[in-house]
Amino acid sequence: MDDITQLRAVELGEYIVKNKSTVRTAAKAFGISKSTVHSDVTQKLIEINPSLFKEVRCVLDVNKAQRHIRGGLATREKYLLKR
Repeated sequence: MDDITQLRAVELGEYIVKNKSTVRTAAKAFGISKSTVHSDVTQKLIEINPSLFKEVRCVLDVNKAQRHIRGGLATREKYLLKR
C-alpha cells in the first residue's frame, strides 16, 4: 500500500468521524467513488490506524441503522414536492 493511499484512508476516516458523514457524502467531498471510500475505511484503515477504524465503524453502523429512515423521508419529500 503506497503512502498516498494510506494518507487518503486516514483523511477519509477523520472526515467521517468528525462530520458523522455517510460514505456517499465523504465520496462527494473528496471527489472519489463510494467504492473507494468504503474500501479505504473498512479494509485499509484497520491496518493503518485500528483505533480510528473503530470510530469510523461506529459511525458507519449508525448510518446503516438509520438509512431506512432517511430513505423514507427522501421518498416522502419527493412526493410532497410533486403535489
